[in-house]
Amino acid sequence: MTAIRALTTTEDLEEAGLIANAQRAQLSDVAARYAIAVTPAMAALIDPGNPDDPIARQFIPDAAELVRLPEEREDPIGDGAHSPVEGIVHRYPDRVLLKAVHVCPVYCRFCFRREMVGPQGLGTLASQAMDKAFAYIADHPEIWEVILTGGDPLVLSPRRLASIMERLAGIDHVKIVRFHTRVPVVEPERVDEALIAALKASGKTTYLALHANHPRELTAKASAACARLVDAGVVMVSQSVLLKGVNDNADTLAALMRAFVENRIKPYYLHHPDLAPGTSHFRLTVEEGQALVASLRGRISGLCQPAYVLDIPGGHGKTVISASTIEDDGGGCYTVSDFHGEPHAYPPVVPAQA
Repeated sequence: MTAIRALTTTEDLEEAGLIANAQRAQLSDVAARYAIAVTPAMAALIDPGNPDDPIARQFIPDAAELVRLPEEREDPIGDGAHSPVEGIVHRYPDRVLLKAVHVCPVYCRFCFRREMVGPQGLGTLASQAMDKAFAYIADHPEIWEVILTGGDPLVLSPRRLASIMERLAGIDHVKIVRFHTRVPVVEPERVDEALIAALKASGKTTYLALHANHPRELTAKASAACARLVDAGVVMVSQSVLLKGVNDNADTLAALMRAFVENRIKPYYLHHPDLAPGTSHFRLTVEEGQALVASLRGRISGLCQPAYVLDIPGGHGKTVISASTIEDDGGGCYTVSDFHGEPHAYPPVVPAQA
């Protein structure tokens, strides 16, 4: 059957033909612990006849989510260690996260904030807490960029988004406002004139980081939503997560990155999956990820190359973990590998004069 609303229970998933009746009991414990939401746009992309469907793998609960490894943690990237006031994460000197809401239109099964988001999560930042968050931003002139995340900030109404942007417009040292969202892909009809207008403010440059992990997510409607944003002056970049069974092969990654560029979205981050509880079935090894990213060199345009990054557990920030292509041989000489993996001397060896 065709979904006409978000699917938020195992019963909904069964009625939509996305899980079998026998799976409902098996998945009840998963549903009790972690939120479920699949929008009509994503439900329509799922092939129920394919047990390995990459869209289903991202959004349909799996019993493997109840398997928790010792190294997994509820706050895998250490937001709490850098939260001076509720709703603010100040990990890097010139930018902060503003977590205005902890609700999403879809709930990714690999989410690094899965213990905080959803109907039973931290909810929307209360007005008093929001006031304190803005006061913190105003009191710290080193803050050049505010990144709205959560949750998905674009689930807020245009009125509430406009109110946030109006308050940021009054803080002169903030120059960049960035939104992290899945909305243009998972709920493209939400991206209308009112929402786009709400994302802009005088004196600020608006960036939107779109989260998508498979080229099939960039449907015609999603592309049209992105075009509306870009045409209105919103700069778009991408973020994706490297996921086993979703995009862990060079052809899929290449198609995804090309699709971003074709939609005027600059590939930005490719995240190694975080150590969130119950997500080990999504994680490749770092070495496997490095090999995949290295395989993109020469295969696709430089415009299409993302930075492969790892968020260091404990709140120590991101680091680029792409495989090194240059080695110091000592004495100012190096060995550098081309995109075929062939080694070359740098500087080139000068032939001896006869």
